[in-house]
Amino acid sequence: MKTQVIVLNGGSSSGKSGIARCLQAVLPDPWLTLGVDTLIDAMPATVADGIDFAADGGVSVGSGFRRIEDAWMAGVAAMVRSGARVIIDDAFLGGAGSQRRWRDALDGLAVLWVGVRCDGVIAAGREMARGDRVAGMAEAQAEVVHRGVVYDVEVDTGAGEALACAREIAARVL
Repeated sequence: MKTQVIVLNGGSSSGKSGIARCLQAVLPDPWLTLGVDTLIDAMPATVADGIDFAADGGVSVGSGFRRIEDAWMAGVAAMVRSGARVIIDDAFLGGAGSQRRWRDALDGLAVLWVGVRCDGVIAAGREMARGDRVAGMAEAQAEVVHRGVVYDVEVDTGAGEALACAREIAARVL
């Protein structure tokens, strides 16, 4: 079955968005990129029990966020079922549990699971240079997002550029 979804999972500032843009350039068919940041930006600030960004870089999500996220995941899956090919840019704060939620939403679809790794110190440097993240988020997420997650392929953006990583991933796309 032809790959319909590419899920990029990695911590904040690990290079997922850069890889997604490069994948759009190197893959022969059009692919949409949808990320958890897009979902967060689309949410109203007043969601009861939503998402909280702590001063130390910690992120906690509540049941209000989960309800909206579940609907968003179902919507992404519906787009794919309607013929769109989608690259999902996410950070599995719940590790294997987060992957299970995506697996449930994408049930029956051909998914390529990609681990985007980056040393926490390197990601923290990128985070500082970006200036749009809470300091500490990159280092806090560097490993936790991968706990218990099973991948088809893993890339390391600390050791390779986004384009090289995208080409490695693209070679696995059917």
